[in-house]
Amino acid sequence: MLKKVNTLLILVAVFVMTGCGIYSFTGASIPAEAKTVSIQHFPNNANLVNPLLSDMITNTLRDYFMNQTTLDEVSDNGDLAIEGEIIDYKTAPTAITGDQVAALNRLSITVNVRFYNRYDESKNFEQKFTQYDDYPSTQDLNMVQETLVANICDKLCQDIFNKAVVNW
Repeated sequence: MLKKVNTLLILVAVFVMTGCGIYSFTGASIPAEAKTVSIQHFPNNANLVNPLLSDMITNTLRDYFMNQTTLDEVSDNGDLAIEGEIIDYKTAPTAITGDQVAALNRLSITVNVRFYNRYDESKNFEQKFTQYDDYPSTQDLNMVQETLVANICDKLCQDIFNKAVVNW
């Protein structure tokens, strides 16, 4: 009997917390009043431009919010709003062998992000996020670029999502 009561109390607590919009099973902590999110297109201002990168970052970030929150997406002036730009896209050697030859190269992407929370301005921020992926120097960047960029975008968007709405 006691076990059933404890289970019921836990279920009620989870229901109340998720129903109020305070907590979700993804770890997102969003004000109960917040109903919408707007994510602006991320222009590519890097010196080296990957023509698919702007759309990939923007769409991946939108997917994170649509799949992991109950917020509705609006074109602008959301209760939570994100905007930013890609500021760096580069590849560089990262692991040098004994004969001064690169064993690995690193593709890095940096975005500058501004986040606005209409209901809790203390959560607002502007921050640069950088992620990278390494690839063997024996591979041409053009051959692995699509996979690398997808992996990096996913890591960047996870970082942005966590900073914006996951308060761990």
